[in-house]
Amino acid sequence: MARVVVLDYGSGNLRSAERALQRVGADVEVTADPDAVLDADGLVVPGVGAFAACMAGLEQVRGARLIGRRLAGGRPVLGICVGMQILFDEGVEHGVRTEGCAEWPGTVERLDAPIVPHMGWNTVRAPGDSVLFDGLDDDTRFYFVHSYAVRKWTLESSDTLRAPLVTWADHSGDPFVAAVENGALSATQFHPEKSGDAGAHLLRNWLKSL
Repeated sequence: MARVVVLDYGSGNLRSAERALQRVGADVEVTADPDAVLDADGLVVPGVGAFAACMAGLEQVRGARLIGRRLAGGRPVLGICVGMQILFDEGVEHGVRTEGCAEWPGTVERLDAPIVPHMGWNTVRAPGDSVLFDGLDDDTRFYFVHSYAVRKWTLESSDTLRAPLVTWADHSGDPFVAAVENGALSATQFHPEKSGDAGAHLLRNWLKSL
């Protein structure tokens, strides 16, 4: 049974994530204890609300450092919703820029759509070699609740690094990054813990990869 820590930094659907992971077979602990975070087979970083508030909460528990230390050792991390957004360079809300964890280049910005927030079920376009979406059909729907997202992806492959696998979705014709798989670091803009059987399948795929 995989040991998973859900990072408790004052933001996110901690108990929903805990229950969803338990249902797919994980041994789950909700904590910010550094030793538990670093020793776990997998770390889940949830997040809801404002980018700046989530970053402030992360700073209180030295979350960015813990995430960085895990990734330096090839230890898997999964970000969810704002827990995905804070992995990028910065977030811009109401004209205020807040630095993120800078694991990926990019800016989290307001969706350019007639109706915001983007709330409800939506399909995604995943790469064919995706691990997270393996076994899921193209018409599978996931549950989204957000007003901000990464709308431009700039990180490409190089001579030494393979390009991350990027999954896209659209809201009223506005494309945005719905998920990223980049070695030990993965993330989803949608909430797998609220996405029923599809979300459970994705979490199970992630657990298998630990």
